[in-house]
Amino acid sequence: MRLSVIDNLQSVPAEEWNALAGTDIPFLSHEFLSALERHHCVGAAAGWTPQHLLLYDAGSNDSGSNVRDNREKLVGAVPQYLKTNSYGELVFDWAWADAYHRSGRHYYPKLVVAIPYTPATGPRILIHPDADPDAVANALIEHALENAKTSGVSSLHWLFPNDRDLQRLKDHGLMPRLGCQFHWHNSSQNGGYRDFDDYLERFTSKNRKKIKRERRQVIESGVVLSRLHGDEITEEQLQAVHRHYTSTFDRKGGYATLSLGFFQELAQTMPRQMVIILAEYDKRPVASAICFRDDHSLYGRHWGCDRRFQNLHFEACYYQGLEYCIEHGLSRFDPGAQGEHKISRGFLPTATWSAHWIADPDFRQAIADYLGRETLGMQDYIQELGEHSPFK
Repeated sequence: MRLSVIDNLQSVPAEEWNALAGTDIPFLSHEFLSALERHHCVGAAAGWTPQHLLLYDAGSNDSGSNVRDNREKLVGAVPQYLKTNSYGELVFDWAWADAYHRSGRHYYPKLVVAIPYTPATGPRILIHPDADPDAVANALIEHALENAKTSGVSSLHWLFPNDRDLQRLKDHGLMPRLGCQFHWHNSSQNGGYRDFDDYLERFTSKNRKKIKRERRQVIESGVVLSRLHGDEITEEQLQAVHRHYTSTFDRKGGYATLSLGFFQELAQTMPRQMVIILAEYDKRPVASAICFRDDHSLYGRHWGCDRRFQNLHFEACYYQGLEYCIEHGLSRFDPGAQGEHKISRGFLPTATWSAHWIADPDFRQAIADYLGRETLGMQDYIQELGEHSPFK
């Protein structure tokens, strides 16, 4: 097998990348990741320089050449980036960076295996269905570690891997870190909830009344909401959605890395995987939530508004998405990072993970000790939050 490190996903044919298992998740598709690069949402200026790992079955090519043989087959890949900051990772390691700085050492650059700006759990080792999964996964992890060691970075971080990949990473000595998000799961009874009212019937009376009141207040305000796929939204509406997206960063700080061109492209290349919750008042867009979906899950990503209406955020970001999941038979709704307020609306605490390799032996030991204590505290936190379920 032959490893290649590339800084431009467009050099890989989309059909070859998308033939790898795991790329059915929208954020791992060639369309999504290459659009980030094409519209300069990632790159050196953003602190996300692509360094994707590709593994080829070299077939009969025994020359040792690094030039790709036409008979080679892409059997595995890892979406990897060289980072010069921690922005857009949503695994908060700024304290680690500060500790390096105070000791006179450099935390950046580092390497991350991640989806930029997207804290969604999923595969991080993409493997062709016809390949030996263990052989490919082991080869990619070993190459990633060797590449990290020889490139002189401070560390290598795998963010939001699924359970299978996490175990593989632990087997190779990477240190796991436990986090928490809040996810919704469709009922397994009778094939799922019949409708939103059926969903609310599972709530305690207090929580059910609260949700009904919040939804009623949005209706009474005169706001009208619609759910649109990428091929159903107009150019004018999409421009408003992007304006809403950037307004959130204008108010809260940071910078909006995703351009209008990026969303315009995805509306064309991933039309049925893009889901926009659009709120209009007096027939004018005033707020929106940007989501993506696959065959099983809905992922809430971004929210923004021109005007504030009571409880509109809950309606657009949670209740409309829940209705969409129920209507389309999706089993899971991942609305994004953070938010204990999601529990009372049916999003329950869910463990998330990352895995870390630290080059410096002293820092590696210090971080390992810290992670051991942090994990115990996070386990207690998740258990305590689970006791506040709104369901009967």
